[in-house]
Amino acid sequence: MSGNSFGTLFRITTFGESHGAAIGCIVDGCPAGLDFDQDFIQRELDRRRPGQSAIVTQRKENDTVQVLSGVFEGKTTGTPITFVIPNEDQRSRDYDHIAKAFRPSHADYTWEAKFGHRDFRGGGRSSARETAARVAAGALAKLFLKTQGIQIQAYVSQVGQLTIAEDYSRLDLSITETNDLRCPDPVMADKMIRLIKKVRKAGDTIGGVVSAVVRGCPPGLGEPVFDKLHADLGKAMLSINAAKGFEYGSGFAGVKMLGSQHNDLFTVDGDATPSTLTNHSGGVQGGISNGMDIYFRVAFKPVATIMRDQESIDAAGKRVVVKGKGRHDPCVVPRAVPIVEAMAALVLADHLLRARADRL
Repeated sequence: MSGNSFGTLFRITTFGESHGAAIGCIVDGCPAGLDFDQDFIQRELDRRRPGQSAIVTQRKENDTVQVLSGVFEGKTTGTPITFVIPNEDQRSRDYDHIAKAFRPSHADYTWEAKFGHRDFRGGGRSSARETAARVAAGALAKLFLKTQGIQIQAYVSQVGQLTIAEDYSRLDLSITETNDLRCPDPVMADKMIRLIKKVRKAGDTIGGVVSAVVRGCPPGLGEPVFDKLHADLGKAMLSINAAKGFEYGSGFAGVKMLGSQHNDLFTVDGDATPSTLTNHSGGVQGGISNGMDIYFRVAFKPVATIMRDQESIDAAGKRVVVKGKGRHDPCVVPRAVPIVEAMAALVLADHLLRARADRL
């Protein structure tokens, strides 16, 4: 099976299934000598872990990370770093009823069509449980980016029809972690939480949007043709479970503007550093970062598992009823925030290393 690795120089390979013994990843290419803060990595995992509030799945996983290699005396050694996160609270019996049935809008049928044999327990490797490994690797990438003055902040900007201000400069992102939703608008966060609870009580799910901003990114990151910075960010975000859309900068709203309105005019700061008066480009031009803030949005669909009976088919093509069972998120966006940050960090760390080889 291919498709388990991501990145070129800062490269990760994840492994494990939702109901297997453990999940984890191997990070190859992390520079030697980086101060390794395992407590920070654990805190990032705690932000993603299940059971952390009343509006997420109640599966109880501590997501305690173990580091098996690549670190000595508190610093990275330049060799592959292995993270392992044991699974502790599997209830495989919750999935016996779909051993031969295909859940609507899940990967059950497509995995069966591709491989002919699938792990139906919690979706196996197609489960969002796999993203815990990405968060561990992304936390390491964040430690690297921090040494370069690069910071990434994601937050919930929409749940269903409820939205907050699109302009992140009007928001106090420092309060993002002060509520269970991770929304920097406390009033709207309360409304969104009530909506999620209402939807959950009805046995249904709802979607939302996670927005993110990258500050401190230097100009010159990204490759000009196939590995454009925004293209790699898009691939990273769309590889996250339940992600259905990605846009950066002005995104789709830009089609309503004229070129004279959309163009970001250059200016020079006091230290002779070029900048732009506006930032419709979202910090990326020609696939390469221009030194302005990079900002983007990721749309997540309603979770496919709902607590209602649904008609479907089984492996033999017969009509069946799929029962609504198990422990699942009524809305993925609160736990998607650290995943979005992690994937962005992996892309930026990789391109930062690649940029160092681009010229003398």
